Amino acid sequence: MLPQPVHIATETDPAATPQRAFLTDDSVAVLRFATQALASGMATALIFLTEIRGGAARPLGAQMAVREDGLYCGFVSGGCVEAAAAWEALEAIKSGEDRMVLYGEGSPWFDIVLPCGGGITLSIHPLRSARPLRAVLAALERRHSTALRYSPRSRTLQIGTPEGETGWEEDAFVVNYRPTTRVIIFGRSVEADMTAKLADAAGYDVHIDDGSRLRTTSTLIDAHTAVILLWHDFDRELPLLSAALAAAPFYIGALGSRRTHEKRVRALTERGFHPDDIARIKAPIGIFPQARDASSLALSVLADVAAARGRKVA
Repeated sequence: MLPQPVHIATETDPAATPQRAFLTDDSVAVLRFATQALASGMATALIFLTEIRGGAARPLGAQMAVREDGLYCGFVSGGCVEAAAAWEALEAIKSGEDRMVLYGEGSPWFDIVLPCGGGITLSIHPLRSARPLRAVLAALERRHSTALRYSPRSRTLQIGTPEGETGWEEDAFVVNYRPTTRVIIFGRSVEADMTAKLADAAGYDVHIDDGSRLRTTSTLIDAHTAVILLWHDFDRELPLLSAALAAAPFYIGALGSRRTHEKRVRALTERGFHPDDIARIKAPIGIFPQARDASSLALSVLADVAAARGRKVA
C-alpha cells in the first residue's frame, strides 16, 4: 500500500525545530549531509520532489535531508515550503513511516501557496541505512553516473542504474546523479584566469593548463568534462585540440574568429580528423559573439558549457 498524502497534525518536540544547516541545492552535498548524520547516530530522512503540477522552482528529483534535531539542507522549491517539509520529515522520523505531502495546486488542504502557481508532491523517506547513499557517493567519486531507486510501496531505497531521465519507472522513483562538471581550461591569459575563477565559483572541478602538462591533463578528460581553449596562439592549440577530439568530452570550445576557425578546420583535416569530429568544436566559443573583455567572455563561455551540460542526460 502506498503512503497516503498527509498534513502536519501533531506536535513535534520543540527541541527539534527545523533550522537550515547551510544553503545548497547540490544533491551531492545533501547526500553527504545525510550520510554524515547517520554515521553520527542521528535519525535522518530524505525528501524527494516526485511530482510537479504546472510550474515549479526545482526539477524532479530535487531533494532535502533532515536530521532528527531539525537541521536540514537542500531545496525542493524556491524556499517557500522547505521549513514545512522539514516539519513533515521530523514527523516521519518519529513515526518511522514514509509519507507523501502535497503543496499548492492539487493539495486537499489550505496550505502554502506556491509563487509559481503550480503544485508539487514530496516523498519523505526515513533512512534505514546509509549504504545506498555511500554507494552513490563512491560512484561519483570515481566519476561514474549512478542513481537511487526509491520505492514508496516497499519503503526502500536502493542503488540503481541511470537509464533515462529522473522520474517514475513503474512504481519506483529513480533519481539520477552525475559527477561534478569538470572544466579544463587551456591558456595563459587574463581570459583563462577569469574563466577559471568563474567556473570555480560555479562549483565546477576546474583545471587550468598553460600547455606544459598536456599529457597529464588529457588523462582527466571524460564524458563529464568541458575542454576550453583560450589561446591566442593557433599553432600551440593544435596538439590540445587533437587530444580533446581523441577523448569524449561533452563540450569543446575554442577562441577565435570564424576565419581563424576555418584555418583550424583545414589544419585538423590535414591531421586526419573526420569532419563530424571537427564539428564538435564550438567556435567562435561562447553563447554571444564579440565578447571583447575577459569577464564577458568568461560568462559567455560558461553559459555555453552549462547549456551543453543541461542537454546531456547522463
